[in-house]
Amino acid sequence: MATPRHALFALDPAATTPLYRQIYDRIRGAIASGALKPGDRVPSARALTAELGVARGTIDAAYGLLSAEGYIEARGQAGTVVTPGLKHRAPVVAPRLRSEPAAPSFRPDTVLPLQMGLPALDGFPRKIWARLGARRARATQHIDMAQPPLFGLPALREEVATYLRVSRGLDCSPSQVFITSGFRQTMTLVTRAVLKAGDRAWVEDPGYPPARRILDAMGVRVAPVPVDSEGIVVAEGVRLAPRAKLAVVTPAHQSPLSVSLSLPRRLALLDWAAQSGAFIVEDDYDGEYRYVSRPLPALGSLDREGRVIYAGTFSKVLFPSLRLAYVVVPTGLIERFEEVFQVFAGDAPELTQSIVAAFIKEGHFARHIQRMRACYAQRRAWTVAGLGQALGPGVRIDTQPGGMHLILRFPGRWSDRRLVARMRDDGLYAEALTDWSVQGNGSPALLVSFTNVTSHDEAKALGTRINRLR
Repeated sequence: MATPRHALFALDPAATTPLYRQIYDRIRGAIASGALKPGDRVPSARALTAELGVARGTIDAAYGLLSAEGYIEARGQAGTVVTPGLKHRAPVVAPRLRSEPAAPSFRPDTVLPLQMGLPALDGFPRKIWARLGARRARATQHIDMAQPPLFGLPALREEVATYLRVSRGLDCSPSQVFITSGFRQTMTLVTRAVLKAGDRAWVEDPGYPPARRILDAMGVRVAPVPVDSEGIVVAEGVRLAPRAKLAVVTPAHQSPLSVSLSLPRRLALLDWAAQSGAFIVEDDYDGEYRYVSRPLPALGSLDREGRVIYAGTFSKVLFPSLRLAYVVVPTGLIERFEEVFQVFAGDAPELTQSIVAAFIKEGHFARHIQRMRACYAQRRAWTVAGLGQALGPGVRIDTQPGGMHLILRFPGRWSDRRLVARMRDDGLYAEALTDWSVQGNGSPALLVSFTNVTSHDEAKALGTRINRLR
């Protein structure tokens, strides 16, 4: 007996799993169970869009993934069918990591209004970048076409060290700087270098989900430590896991609450690390962007015992597709990191590294950050005013001294995950704060970025759309 279509494709808008993934899972499950057999037709994207009332792009994303994995085939006028000859097999379900919420936040490779993790793309000096790129490409020699330097281009390591000494107060040398392909690779390298399976590590709760996913995947036991208005509660971390070997923190602007780690907490954290022989990963993902005072010095600038591993990235200050980041290690860890890089280095393209090195050396980097700091201050003001006007006085908008996003808190009982799902179906972006907590049961709120909001009127219109979806 054929499975009714409404049963096969029934979706749960309140679930944290994106709708495209729900559709993908249902079709793949039906194929694996034999409800859909090789050669059977599946509904056209147009028909399924009308039936489910979702955006066409949602269906296309699900069908594209199924096609890429070989489950379905497009047959032109004959429609889309389950791949003939496909053998039934149970779907592979990845094991859920111990400290993960029900589903991770969806990070699209598109650009949506209010999207987290994106700098102001319209503000990047593309002409300067293109000129530097062309110049570096023309200067390419035979040696530049071989394997890139293992630990990073020396010119870039030197520029990063110089920049950090001036802007973040870090007294470091180029030999302490290692170039990586992003925060995920940085965390993988740190874990390989200083931890072993079964060790414990503090993570902020709420905190950046990829950090704890990586630790979990590496066999490290995660200890979620609460965050308050002064940042991570060090005393609670000591109570929960006094023998932890690592703490992963975001001192400048806590991710996602954007509070700054107070000086007493900074000193307490450093004391704990020194006394217990632990290390601290300082994730300084957007420390340059502070709007009420000068940027705060890095936590590492207070470190006298060699316990802080500083992680920086070019994704937030330049652009994400660059896939370039860096880690600064204490002198006592240089040799160990060199050993780890021999096996796990990401080998960022040398041409890209050389362009970034020139961008910094010629002063474009510092000027760009200064312009973006002023730009973001204005865009944040527009977004707060526009959203506030549209959403009404009952909505609280958290605005901390720095950062690149806002937190929207609505009155009464509501589900941030449900509202996020509705917004994404409507072409808007937000993340649910509950997805950033270890247990997924924190206070509901929306995380939205203001970096690409270009006027008060645009912010007001976005707020009106959110209001309609509540």
